[in-house]
Formats: sequence, structure tokens, C-alpha cells
Amino acid sequence: MSTSNNSYFGKAILFVALSIVAFLVFKEVLPERLFSEHVEANENILMDSMALMAQSDTTEIHDIPVIVESDSAKTQTYKEVDANFNPALTADGYQNLNRFYTKLRKLQETKTGKVRIAYFGDSMNDGDYIVQDVRSEFQENYGGEGVGYVAVSSLSAGARGSISHQYSKNWFSQSFVKVKKPMKPFGIDGQVFFAKDPAQTYWVRYKAQSQKHSTQLNNPVLFYGRGNNDKAQITIAADKDSVVSKSLNPVNLLNTLPLLSRNARSMQVNFHNADSIPIYGFNFDNGEGVHVDNFSTRGNSGLPLSILNPALMNAFDKVLNYDLIILHYGANVLGYGSLNYNWYERNMTTVVNNLHECFPNADILVISTADRALKIDGTMQTDPAVVPLANAQRNYARKTNSGFISLYEVMGGKGSMVTWVDNKLANKDYTHFNGSGSKKVAKLIYNEIDKGYTKFKAKQ
Repeated sequence: MSTSNNSYFGKAILFVALSIVAFLVFKEVLPERLFSEHVEANENILMDSMALMAQSDTTEIHDIPVIVESDSAKTQTYKEVDANFNPALTADGYQNLNRFYTKLRKLQETKTGKVRIAYFGDSMNDGDYIVQDVRSEFQENYGGEGVGYVAVSSLSAGARGSISHQYSKNWFSQSFVKVKKPMKPFGIDGQVFFAKDPAQTYWVRYKAQSQKHSTQLNNPVLFYGRGNNDKAQITIAADKDSVVSKSLNPVNLLNTLPLLSRNARSMQVNFHNADSIPIYGFNFDNGEGVHVDNFSTRGNSGLPLSILNPALMNAFDKVLNYDLIILHYGANVLGYGSLNYNWYERNMTTVVNNLHECFPNADILVISTADRALKIDGTMQTDPAVVPLANAQRNYARKTNSGFISLYEVMGGKGSMVTWVDNKLANKDYTHFNGSGSKKVAKLIYNEIDKGYTKFKAKQ
């Protein structure tokens, strides 16, 4: 090596060493928050602290249902289930959806009435993925028009294809993924919104898209809560019609306000002097057939559903009348460094207890985690935690008299996520499905529900 090269190399080493020393010196005098030892939840990093807390609880699981943490502190009583009972819809589990299937059969035979499904999920259902296609399948076969319930704001609003959704950036929101004790009770989707500054205008805008059965904003209705404010108003501009003003009357725990006397293609709602009033969201449906509401939240393990307020949920249920609650979780529960999911099985039993109290006329359907792949010994293979988690989900479905679909199995089982990625049906994170994959997953889920329905009808 030449003398000039030696000199250059020596200077480079000296520069790196001085940089490290300077960094260590400045770290001591710069604000501590720049070098926090802990990662805080923010708009881009959502953390389900309830899952972290639950994992550290080593209490043994019992078949006896636990007490729900709610205002009325009721205990859900389940019928005794044989340990060999298979909750899968294609096995014994169709029996646990008896009320749902009865309503579906009545709708099919009489062509009257309606059936409503609440689909709770995580980032798998972000942007209405999977849910929009499950909705389309039901509406194609049983009737129904409209996208259902939509929140005031959403992190995935810009990516949602089933409805165009925009909103002003000044809304103050709280989510049950981040907050355990909100200013006012969380809405049915685990969020609550406030127009805190009366000097500002807060708005939300929706526009129907070309997706079949959701080409109109059907019968728009606003949902809002109780507040000490008799000055709040909204203005509604639909399509090219003139602006209409309406007053809010926040006297009940839950209030509803029909916004239009007809369907619309697009609509903007402005909120004026609405501070202190919890705003929840909007509903769009034609009042007949099947409606499927997407209540997905990024970063959600499912455990925050245990803190939904039963009194408020009863009020939502009185208006919306749910027949089936779908729980589709798993992506945010994998990766906790353990193959023991007893803690999740136990705590999701608490969740189901609370949901039965919130929606007493609805059956519960549990959808397991999908396959996920990690690099193991140099090749992409199924995460070792997938099967233990799916088994825990099957167990809590059995113990709570819920139906069950193993998404892991119906998508192909061990190694299937690698195949889905290779076939361009899932993303390179080997966890989430893309648009094409989501359509396929929706079809698989719908087919499993339909197989259970076929068994139900054969036993009648």
C-alpha cells in the first residue's frame, strides 16, 4: 500500500473515531427525549399495551368464564362443551351460529328483513381489505346495498376502495389501541372523535365508488354521543344540491340523525360549535339484505374489545341489530417471543364475554391467524408461533360456544404464505395479503361460512 493510501486510511479512521466521541458528548447535553430508551405509540407506531400486559400474567386458564370488566359486571354463562367438540364451521361449530343462520335462512326464503355482521380486525382488514369482498359476496347472494358503518377518520382512509373518505386534519381522536380511559366512551369501532375548537370548522367527506352494491351513499345517518352543548350544528352538502343545516341534540348516550331523505353519490358534512360532543361515525345502508361493517384497527390484538362500554354498545345494537360478530386477529399477536398462548386464550375469553353483553343477540365467529413466514436456516418457513396461536384461537372459540375458521388451514397450512407471495397474492413482508390475495381470502372465508350454513340447513 502506498504512503498516500496509508495517510488517507489513517485520516478516515481518525475521523470516524472523532465522530463517535462527538456523538457521545452531544448525547449527554441534547434533550433526553431524542434518545429515549422506550418507543412510544404515535400515529405511525400503534402498540397494543393490553397484549403486552396480558402476556406477563401467568394465571392458569379455567373453563369457567371470567367476570367481564364492565359497568354491570355480569358473567357470561356458556353451555358445557365436550373437550372433543370441534368449533370449526365445517365440523361441529356451525351449531354455534344457529341464530345467525336462522336469520339468514329467513332472509333467503322471504326476501324480507335484514342481517347485519360486525367484522372486527387489524391491519389485515385495513382499507376494507377482505371485508369489502366478504360484504360483496353476501350482498350478491342475499341482497343489500351500502358500505355500512364508516368512522370520522381512519389511518387507511386514503387507501380504501369501497368508499372515498376524506376529512379535515383538526379532528381530535382517541382509539382503544392507545387509550384505556377516553374522554367519552369509545364508539363501536373503538374510536371517539371531537371537534374541540369551536372557532374552527371540522368536516368529513364521503363519495361512493364503483364497487358493486356500494355505488351510492345509502340513507346516510350520523351517530354521536351525549354532551353539554345546545349550540352545535352541521351543514350537509350532497351532490350538487344546496346546503342543508341541522342541529345536534346530544341528550342521549347515543344519538342518531338522518342526514338526507334520499341516496347520494357524494356528501360533505361540516361541524360547527360541536365541542364536547363525542362524534362516532356514519352509516350507509338500504335497510334490507345483508350489511357488513368493517371495524379494523391497525396494531390491534383483539384484547381492547374487552373495554368497549356495554351500555353504549347496547344502544348501537338497538339501532344496527347485529346477528354475527366476526373476530379476525393474529398478525399483531405473533412475534412476542413465546410459543405459549395460554394468556391470549384466557384474555380473548374475557373479550367474548364482553361482546356477548354488548351484543346479546349476536353469535360469534373466530377467524384464526393466517400463515406467516420467517427466514429460518436461510429459507422462508412458517413462523413456529403460527400453529400454537391458531390452536389457542380454536380453544377459546370452543370454550365460548363460538364458531371457528382456521384461515391458516384453508389457505394451505404449513408453508402456504411463501406460496402466496410467490404467486403474487401476498406482500414481501410474508404477513399481509395484497388486493388479489385479499379477494381470495374473502372467498375462502365466505365459503367456510356457507359450508356451515349448508350443514345447518341439512340438520333442520
